[in-house]
Amino acid sequence: MPTHDHLLRDTLIPFLRGQGAHADLNAAVEDFPAEHYGTRPHGLPHSAWELLEHIRFTLHDLINFCTNPEYTEPEWPADYWPKNPAPQHPEDWHRTVTAIQQDMEEFEKLMSDPRSNLYSKIPWGDGQTLLREVLLAADHTSYHTGQIILVRQLLGIWK
Repeated sequence: MPTHDHLLRDTLIPFLRGQGAHADLNAAVEDFPAEHYGTRPHGLPHSAWELLEHIRFTLHDLINFCTNPEYTEPEWPADYWPKNPAPQHPEDWHRTVTAIQQDMEEFEKLMSDPRSNLYSKIPWGDGQTLLREVLLAADHTSYHTGQIILVRQLLGIWK
């Protein structure tokens, strides 16, 4: 059943992309020096790679939850964080950025489709709605994007 909430949908898409008051994920990872992908600044528990890969996994899990009636919840926290502070290969960084962009596009398609009911409960969930999951995806990505920027600041490699 189509809804008439296009204004909300049009507002949520830039919010999901991280556009607004802060730097978005693309800005946070742009020209990130490969030699620092796995560097954990003193006092911080995660490297930029760990944060980026965590964003990727979580975003993919959220879109999977929203769209897959056969969804199985991953194990927390083991499945949500990479085992190593650095990628095995430098190109893994770029693959992860691309995967995040693709999952963001999937969320955007879902949000743009007026047949997607933002308010009804996801049948295989326990009360979650598409609106809640989109807000969670945006909030989670924004939070960890800020952490990536903090890693860059502490390493002296932020603009």
